[in-house]
Parts: sequence; C-alpha cells; structure tokens
Amino acid sequence: MNAAAVRAGVRGSGKPIQAIGMTSESASHISRGCSRDGDTIWVATAVVRVAVATRSALGAGVSMAGFGGRTDRVVDLRVVPYPAVTVFIDLGDALLIDDACGTRRHGAVVVGLASGGVRISSRARDANCLQMRLSPEVAYPILGGGTEVGGAVIALEDVWGRDTQRVQEQLRGAQSWDERFGIAAVELGRRRERGLAVNSEVAFIWRQMVAKRGQISVERLAAEVGWSRKRVWSRFRSQIGLTPKRAAQLIRFDHAAHLLADGHSAARVAADSGFVDHSHLCRDAMAIAGVTPTAVAEAPWLAVDHVAWPARGSTSATELSSRS
Repeated sequence: MNAAAVRAGVRGSGKPIQAIGMTSESASHISRGCSRDGDTIWVATAVVRVAVATRSALGAGVSMAGFGGRTDRVVDLRVVPYPAVTVFIDLGDALLIDDACGTRRHGAVVVGLASGGVRISSRARDANCLQMRLSPEVAYPILGGGTEVGGAVIALEDVWGRDTQRVQEQLRGAQSWDERFGIAAVELGRRRERGLAVNSEVAFIWRQMVAKRGQISVERLAAEVGWSRKRVWSRFRSQIGLTPKRAAQLIRFDHAAHLLADGHSAARVAADSGFVDHSHLCRDAMAIAGVTPTAVAEAPWLAVDHVAWPARGSTSATELSSRS
C-alpha cells in the first residue's frame, strides 16, 4: 500500500492524517516490538515521512518517532511547548535554534520542559531526525540527576559526553527506523537502570497532574503524599525541572493546544480546560508558547501529533461535545 500525501497543518485543508501499519522485529533487548510507518505528510514546506516506535518496546514514559524530510526550501518550525523532555538527534542537517537565548545548536540536542521560543530549521534537501520524548520522571535518570531541564536547550554531549558521538554514529549507520529505535532504546534503558530515580512521591504528583490535566491543587497532592507544601515545591522543582504550579500550567496548556489544533473554538477550549475565561487562555498561550491561541491552532508543529504521538490522550471531539 502506498502512503498518501496529505497536507497537514494548513488551515482549511480538512484532510485527515492516517497511519499505515508495518510489523517487524525491534533491535532493542528491552522488549520485542515493532515500528509503524506513518503517512507522508506536508509540514510547512517539507514532505515528511513519519515512523513511530511501538511503546511496548520502549517502556513507560518514553516515546520515539523518526522523521525523514525532503524540501527545496528552508523549513522553519516554532516548537509548541509540551510536558515532556525532548531529545533530538539529527541524522541530516537540521538546525535547532533557541530564540530565547539567541544560541544555535545542532547535532544532538535536549529541549527541556516549557522551553519557549525554540525553533527548528532545516536547510537540507534531505533531512532525517530521531525525536525522543521522555516523561520528566524518566528524563531524570536518563539525562542525569543534576541536569536542569526546566527551560533549557542544551547539547546532548553536555549530558552524555563522548557516548553522544557513539550513539549518533550507530544511528546514522542503521539501515531502518526499526534498527534506530532499537539502538536508542538500548541506550535509554542502560542509562535508566544506572541513573538516580525520582522520589516516588514526586513521580506520584507528576502522574496525578497529568491524569487531571493540570487541574489539581498542589496542597491536595502534598497532603496525599504526606509532605509539606514547601518540601513538595523543593523536591519537585529539583527533580522535574519546574515548580509544581508551572508544571500544572504546562500540562493544562498542552491539553488546550491540541483541542485548538483539532478545530475547537478558543472559548470552548478555555472552558473545558480549566481556564477562567478566554483571556486567561490567551495569557497562558503567550506566556508558554509566545503566540496567541489562534497561532497555536494553526501551528504546523502540532500537525503531525496524531501520527507521531498517537497515544498522547487528547480529548476527542465527541468527548468534548458530550460535556456541553
């Protein structure tokens, strides 16, 4: 079956993104699994082919997708912040830009939680990139206990040292996305086993925030784990990379961003996502993503999510309308 070219992220296109299944054996020793090839889609000016690693081969808190792009023009995408730490490993000639600090990084880069103002640019005709999204409780042992992942954009080499070059070379030498996913899964699993785990209380608080889509009080969570508010604030900030309040805001915004991208009105999204009103949503969108809700809804960055990150758990249109 040939992949259909679907224009995604273009306002008014009305064409869905569909996935095409492909089963094969993963190279990971962690678990047997397979990858799924997504459709060929348009993102900005590039034709992008998406391959997705099955989560059963990766373990909880880890998602991976491979992107192969082809374009005759410069691709420039603004990253819409979301509640995961992201590792980009460039296998082509893409360039990651941190506008907030005015620095440019390429090769292998870690983008922390709530890193506003980040853009990805590619000037290569053919580009390939592995993107790994890590729950912050998983990122803590994998990227090192002392890593500041709050709003940072850092070189992976600053965290993994010489191992970064070794992993990049292995990935570039792989013959398929399945093989690349296996290589990456082995490396993540090895580091996760050796690293320091977050406190179980911190992990519980994070998971509850995600489950409640950011609509839960820190005081209630502190009481549930038997910690003082001050202790929760300190441990959570040092291990997750954000304060509990900021983390909850990011999780709530992520839920709202995907509803906006699905075509729901800003007023309806604000009401459903726990914002006081439309103005509250606008303020958070500007504070977190640096753009208006309208710009979030049209962001090409979100256009691939239903293919690349299908298990993210956004609210469906049916579920949203049933709450009316």
